[in-house]
Amino acid sequence: MFEGPVQDLIDELGRLPGIGPKSAQRIAFHLLATEEADLTRLQDALQKVKIGVVFCEVCGNVSERPRCRICADARRDASLVCVVEEPKDVMAVERTREFRGRYHVLGGALDPLSGIGPDQLRVRELLTRIGGAGDEPEIAEVILAMDPNTEGEATATYLVRLLRDFPGLTVTKLASGLPMGGDLEFADELTLGRALSGRRAF
Repeated sequence: MFEGPVQDLIDELGRLPGIGPKSAQRIAFHLLATEEADLTRLQDALQKVKIGVVFCEVCGNVSERPRCRICADARRDASLVCVVEEPKDVMAVERTREFRGRYHVLGGALDPLSGIGPDQLRVRELLTRIGGAGDEPEIAEVILAMDPNTEGEATATYLVRLLRDFPGLTVTKLASGLPMGGDLEFADELTLGRALSGRRAF
């Protein structure tokens, strides 16, 4: 244990995902040795993220404007929507350069043990989009790109049951090639690209 502000900083860093006690300690001491100008830039970046970032009114992705750059891009195929759990998954799919449609970010996956049910996710907004509310073009296909783990599979199965009620809508899922128990974010571009191009109907 260190004294005062140093230990407070280590404790706060340790609360970040993927940062253990030793990593938190290393980062804290790195920040202590950093020039003040570098720390100021870091502080400014953190403030801008909290103040200047909003969620896209259409898809739920992170954005600086009411509509993200993907939803605002008229060249994207609005009839094709890829449903993902988190904004980081949008970037994972974009890196494949295989997908030219739009996205819908749920904001997580079903996890009853953690108290996350359909009402905590952007499921209602997805159904509204597919139902053709507003001036959005009609959606012809929904690709379910959930993480290949228990929560992701449960979320995909739940969505399939809801989406069956929409006539003429094709519902597909990423093909094999993604490891079970892994996260979409960490899949390499080739594996994710093949999974996307080889998606199959439920």
